[in-house]
Amino acid sequence: MKKDNGLYWLAMAGLVFIIDIASKFWIINHFFLFESINLLPFFSITYVRNIGAAFSIFEGQRLLLAAVAVVISGVIIYLLYRTPRAKKLENCSLSLILGGALGNLFDRLYHGFVIDFLDVNFGEWHYPTFNIADCAICIGIALFILSSCIIYPKKNDRQKRNKEK
Repeated sequence: MKKDNGLYWLAMAGLVFIIDIASKFWIINHFFLFESINLLPFFSITYVRNIGAAFSIFEGQRLLLAAVAVVISGVIIYLLYRTPRAKKLENCSLSLILGGALGNLFDRLYHGFVIDFLDVNFGEWHYPTFNIADCAICIGIALFILSSCIIYPKKNDRQKRNKEK
């Protein structure tokens, strides 16, 4: 099976990175820290700074989190290069994860924290504030699981059955 050189998928990751950085740039230039604007009864734009990872775990471990992001990004770039062209969903998922990881890595290195601003709550329940990079990472992980566990194994099973006939 012919391999894709990954440039298309790297460009997609770059687009996610640009959208994420542009949204954060807009937030820091139009909001004061902790300023919030309600858009819907359950959704607000709120400028906060996260010095940890998801859900503020590893708070204050900036260099460790940056190193992990660099390693993960390197592995994803390698996987994008090695994954066959036919596995579009898997490549798309890796691109989303890479773009999101690079967006948050940029924040950690440039600002010393990650800029979060998407704020969801229902009544007393409040989900931790997040950003576009976090969305891309979560969607990418979900698509990767879908492609790895559901879609491609079925194709491989079909190919094995066809060979047996």
